[in-house]
Parts: sequence; C-alpha cells; structure tokens
Amino acid sequence: MKRYTPADLKNINTFPIEERPTKVDSSKLAEVCQPGAGLGAFLDSLPDILKANELRKVVQAIVTAYKKKKPVIVGIGGHVVKCGLAPLLIDFMEQGIISAVAMNGGASIHDFEMALIGRTSEDVAASLENGRFGMVRETGEAMNGAITEGAGCGMGMGASLGKKLIELNAPCQKNSILAAGARLEVPVTVHIAVGGDTIHMHPTASGSALGQASFTDFRLIISVIGDMGDGGVYLNIGSAVVLPEVFVKALNAARNLSKEPVKDFTTVNMDMNQHYRPMVNVLHRPTMSSGSAYSLTGHHEIMLPLLFALVRNSLS
Repeated sequence: MKRYTPADLKNINTFPIEERPTKVDSSKLAEVCQPGAGLGAFLDSLPDILKANELRKVVQAIVTAYKKKKPVIVGIGGHVVKCGLAPLLIDFMEQGIISAVAMNGGASIHDFEMALIGRTSEDVAASLENGRFGMVRETGEAMNGAITEGAGCGMGMGASLGKKLIELNAPCQKNSILAAGARLEVPVTVHIAVGGDTIHMHPTASGSALGQASFTDFRLIISVIGDMGDGGVYLNIGSAVVLPEVFVKALNAARNLSKEPVKDFTTVNMDMNQHYRPMVNVLHRPTMSSGSAYSLTGHHEIMLPLLFALVRNSLS
C-alpha cells in the first residue's frame, strides 16, 4: 500500500484580500429599526441579503403589477382560510390589487362554512373513528345544491358558491372570499380532485356537476393567466399539489391559445415548507426562459399579513 505523510503547507499559494470577490459588504447589513418607524422604514432596515431582498422584490412585483393593471392572481389552499386570512384577501380584492383567487376544494369548504356559521375545521382523527368526518348535513346540502344549480346554468364552482352565500344572506359572508368574488365580480375559481373533499361523500353530490363546474373554473383561470404577460404576478399560498398542477396546465393552455407571448411575469410560492410541485410547476418551469420566481418560507398567519401590509404601505 502507498504510504501517506501529512501535507507540507509552507508552499501554499495565497493572494491579497483586495483580489477576492465577496458576497457581503457593509452596505448590505441590517439597520436598527427605530421605535415608531413605519413599515417602509422596516422594509428598508432589512439586510440586502437572501430572502429579505426577495421579500422586497415580491412587494415591488405586486405593486408594479397593480400600477400596470396586470393581474395579481392568488392561489390558496385550505390553511390560508383556516388561519384567519380571508379578510386580507378580501380587502385586496376590494382595492383592486388582487385580480383573481384560485382555491382548492378544501379552501372552498372552509370559506363557505365560515360565511354560513362563522366557524370551520373539525378534528379529523376523532371523527374518522365512527365515520362522521365531513358529514355535516348543512354544508353538504348547501354546497352540492349550489354547485349542481350553478353547473346547470353554465356557472363555475366559485361563482355558484359565492352566489348561494349571498342568496342565503349568510350571516358571516363579510369574511368569505367566495361571497366577495360574487359581490365584486372578481373571478374566484375552485379546482377539485373528485373524492378529495368531504362534500363529495354526501348523497347530494353530483359527479357530473362537480366536474362541469370545476372545469368551467379551469377555463376561466386560463383566461386570467393569459393576461399575466409583461408584469403579472401569481402567488401560490399553501397548496402543495392541486393548484401547482392546475397552474402549469392553465399557463400552457394560455400560451397555446395566445397570439402574444405569456412571459415576463413573477411567480411566488409561500408555504411552511417548500414542496416539489410548487417549486417546479410554479417557480422553475414557468419562468425558465423569462420572468422571476421567489420562494418565501414561513407560517401563513405571519408571512401573509406581513407581505400584504408591506404592499399596502408601498401603495399609500
């Protein structure tokens, strides 16, 4: 066997520090945010490094899209509603900052229940033991009835559910994204996986109506995404599978149909963990040749209020 001896370092080559490229200098450091300083000062005080800098870019992308009248589309999973964040989205819909909301089936159920009875979310493990999970009569009857009625009129699922909440004069509809969409005529689309939501287990569920209504919403979100080119923004918040898959197909269809390139937009993924599908189908693939993509990791109940507050401050 070859025998080795410790390396002799006396002949190592070094070079002057002035010749070394560096990633961090004093101009990028955080500043102390003084008591009473506003949100703008807070944003300026963050270090010009990594995710702090990306947060600035996301804020600016939304502000720019709004000023250019380009779509700002927000895709949400159920936890966004369950974390109490619907009022923030509704406010941005009312201000004309959010152009459309896409949600998975779970988000639509939580939103509908919050409007109807002011509470939602059950203990799945406890209810699963005796087959009572998701079997609340009123939710299934009202939602499935609205979807079947709306599908028969050519309406999408989101519009059908929002219209029903208004018709029912739901006591807490002020906190409903679905109702706000119907009231403001802002597209709210619902994208389901048949069998993935509790109301699909109910005797009132119609497979044909569910499929037709959600397919109408898919075609609607294609049209909105088709207008994203040259400055639009798509935020995927809390959906790890369904909405990233819907987004990449809708974008492809929009590009296939459009005479103008649908590119040079910004995509953002916000979640507690960064998952495979959002990373590839929301961030990497759609912006591979043009545009910008950012991932912000953290709890929705902290990150979304922070982002929206910074956007509002920048627009004030």
